[in-house]
Amino acid sequence: QVSLVESGGGLVQPGDSLRLSCTASGVTSSPYVMSWFRQPPGKEREFVATTSRGGLRTSYANSLKGRFTISREDAKKTVYLQMNNLKPEDTAVYYCAANRNSLILSETWNRNAYDYWGQGIQVTVSS
Repeated sequence: QVSLVESGGGLVQPGDSLRLSCTASGVTSSPYVMSWFRQPPGKEREFVATTSRGGLRTSYANSLKGRFTISREDAKKTVYLQMNNLKPEDTAVYYCAANRNSLILSETWNRNAYDYWGQGIQVTVSS
């Protein structure tokens, strides 16, 4: 049984930083594609960032470039999301997603392309 478990969320103030982690279990090797999505209150789930095995390819939602950084440690089957200068509009449930095989870049932005999902973790940015 494959599972993705997120950690590192919480309540922070505007301007603070957080690092989310997501670890895959039940797989023999690190999934080829690991990504982050988020779902703000009352809105649809949206793409945040993606990375391929070995970190050879990364991509971000345009609005988040420069503040968010995705990285991974394949030996630990873990993907990270470093979030800096957080804003109230970053408040959302953040989800980790993974795909066993490679995806073309445009597919990585589509939540329907993924094999596995984490349960989600709350990030709240509020003063």
